[in-house]
Amino acid sequence: MTRPILLAAGGTGGHLFPAASLAAALRRRGAAVTLVTDARALKYGGDLPVDAVHSIPAATTTGAGALNKARATLVLGLGLVAASALVLRLKPRAVVGFGGYPTVPPLIAAALLGAPSVLHEQNAVIGRANRFLAPRVSRIATGFPELKGLAPALAAKARYTGNPVRPAVIEAAAAPYPAFNEGRLNLLVTGGSQGARVMADIVPAALALLSVDQRARLRLTMQARGEDKARVAAACAAMNFPVEIADFFADLPARIARAHLVVGRSGASTVSELAVIGRPSILVPFPHALDQDQAANAAILAVVGAATVTPQSEFTPERLADNLRSALADPAALARQAAAARSVGVANAAERLADLVLEIARPA
Repeated sequence: MTRPILLAAGGTGGHLFPAASLAAALRRRGAAVTLVTDARALKYGGDLPVDAVHSIPAATTTGAGALNKARATLVLGLGLVAASALVLRLKPRAVVGFGGYPTVPPLIAAALLGAPSVLHEQNAVIGRANRFLAPRVSRIATGFPELKGLAPALAAKARYTGNPVRPAVIEAAAAPYPAFNEGRLNLLVTGGSQGARVMADIVPAALALLSVDQRARLRLTMQARGEDKARVAAACAAMNFPVEIADFFADLPARIARAHLVVGRSGASTVSELAVIGRPSILVPFPHALDQDQAANAAILAVVGAATVTPQSEFTPERLADNLRSALADPAALARQAAAARSVGVANAAERLADLVLEIARPA
């Protein structure tokens, strides 16, 4: 039996996409790869470039109430039993965790059973689960050059690899920054995998503050939640303003490449994809995150002049309308911001992470 490298990731795109990119890089080097996750990821099935997928019980302990915490602790305990059995059976060359609570049982099992391990932190601030795991792993890979919240005693374990991005992002990165045909600006509004209601609240109202001539120079593509699509479409129709709107774009990297300006949240995947593709942005960090990780992620692009960061409390129609007027008035500035974004992109992050994993992995 070929001993695999075992990847552990929570069942959301923010964790699964980098895991899938690493899996593809490892398989190109002849390694067998197995994924352990929770039930949410099973819907991806054959879309993941791994040899097998295993689901284990997992839950977050951050819910309110003693009963919820006790229940989550019990579920994590069951997950640890399942993960330990899996590690004993597969005897993996290494275990790699990508964050989220489904990562905890496999990496604890690796520590207990002596398997080498790597923890990858996508955000610029280390998350709660990863902070708990960091002392117990062999190496820590970071998505951004600086990782806030990591204990100084653990700094020697850390290596900056960047965030692995999907093949579609690498393909999109080959596209040059688009020309401004007829002076029109392609505006892409996203809000994460489920959209963000604040975008539906603010964007149409901001467009209403622009002149008819200014709106005529904008082409809008917008991601909105299912319940928000109708009101966004109605608001745009009232202004006789065409909009392409959907709750999910399967070809989002290609749409980022076609955009002159992107408005969205600042999750680690979004920031990394904007950097690799090289597009300017207006970022509105999610304000309720416990560790304010999205604010730290956004700062990576802001500090090089690639992004305008607006706290949600200040993200008003008036503020966005001013941003759009400035963009329309000075497209050359957007092109400079695009170049600045690309300057901090790490297109080969999956290969860099694969190097680190294979350094500590046992022989096949």
